[in-house]
Amino acid sequence: MENKALFLDRDGVINVDYGYTYKIEKFEFTKGIFEILHIFIENGYKLFIVTNQSGIGRGYYSEKDFFTLTDWMLSEFKTKNITIEAVEYCPHAPNENSCSCRKPATGMIDKILLKNKINLEASWLIGDKQSDIDLAHNAKIGHTIAIGERIIKNATFSFKTILEFKLYLEVNQGKIV
Repeated sequence: MENKALFLDRDGVINVDYGYTYKIEKFEFTKGIFEILHIFIENGYKLFIVTNQSGIGRGYYSEKDFFTLTDWMLSEFKTKNITIEAVEYCPHAPNENSCSCRKPATGMIDKILLKNKINLEASWLIGDKQSDIDLAHNAKIGHTIAIGERIIKNATFSFKTILEFKLYLEVNQGKIV
């Protein structure tokens, strides 16, 4: 059976993006993210994180730093009864042209699909950059939500904040998920 999935960018969607977040004490969950994830879970979606982490490739922090923060984040989700099926990340800097995983390339989604049967047409991606929405289109993910103030083209829905999306979803979830 194919599952529906919600693919999430990390910085700017799951947590407030202060720039190259890799320390637990600098990680702040966005307001409304837990409630949004519960709505998707209750509607039968599997959750996946797909995140560019160029700070690794740029030498700002190590993969060990990334894994330490990721393990902590996943345990925080578990305390809220939220299971993330997988976290895929691209450690490459933008100038590393041999990379097939940096968004908007589909490498992270392709890797998830190797282990999971997912109906991409029925799935969603939430991101805060054009590369996130472009990834969804490149991977044939059916629906997208853009978060933030910047203009992002071709998103199914756009909201200034995760909290704004949560409020919309509470009223309109039967129309969306």
